[in-house]
Amino acid sequence: MKKSNISKERIQYLKKCRNYKLTVSIIQVLILICFIGLWEISTRYGLINPFIFSSPSRIINTFLTMAKSGVIFTHIWITLGETFLSFFLIVISGIGIAILLWMFKGLSDCLEPYLIVLNSLPKSALAPMIIVMLGNNMKAIIVTAISVAIFGMIINIYTGFLEIDKDKIMLIQTLGGTRKDILIKLILPGSKKIILSNMKVNIGLCLVGVIIGEFLAANKGLGYLIIYGSQVFKMSYVAMSIVILCIISTLLYKLVDILEKILS
Repeated sequence: MKKSNISKERIQYLKKCRNYKLTVSIIQVLILICFIGLWEISTRYGLINPFIFSSPSRIINTFLTMAKSGVIFTHIWITLGETFLSFFLIVISGIGIAILLWMFKGLSDCLEPYLIVLNSLPKSALAPMIIVMLGNNMKAIIVTAISVAIFGMIINIYTGFLEIDKDKIMLIQTLGGTRKDILIKLILPGSKKIILSNMKVNIGLCLVGVIIGEFLAANKGLGYLIIYGSQVFKMSYVAMSIVILCIISTLLYKLVDILEKILS
């Protein structure tokens, strides 16, 4: 029988790591259960207003009622579709523009202050202008979502490109490599971590941008459902949509996290 090369100390260390992760997961679940329980108790005994804050039992009943007709799934899939489309466009555009800025220093020097200003601008201020310009449709929602995350992604990825070891760049140039070789063989592989970390942040920002767009220009989607619920005083619709958005944002983050682990 082949003996394992792993030492006892290593096995104990790995066991300790697994136990720590398991403990953290259990505590996280317990915190969630306690929060839901306190929420339900507080509404039943009048500690908080059940009309405004709803309750877990009301949210479940509302979801089951809307699930029977399939309406809630339509709203969820529309929001998810808009989020994935805007995320895909942001990743492609962000990496592409960052490459252009790295390839042409003059272009980056000219555009950098404008990118910083646009990144710091509250995107909710741009949304009404985008809606008026593009109309009350999905295109306006996608553009609104892109505007929330695109500028930050460009700046972060471009900054990551500039932080690549200059000695390695010089080595490739000494061996006769072109700027294209530096980009393909060094810059992009060396920036994999920063690209993936930006993707983890931007998937959530895309969801935020989509909801902002749906607030203003939609007749379907979770953002629309929140606005509709507040207008007709069905606050259980609002609370249910917020809970679903929390679940979706967590799943999207985990999805990108799994992608990061696979690529790493």
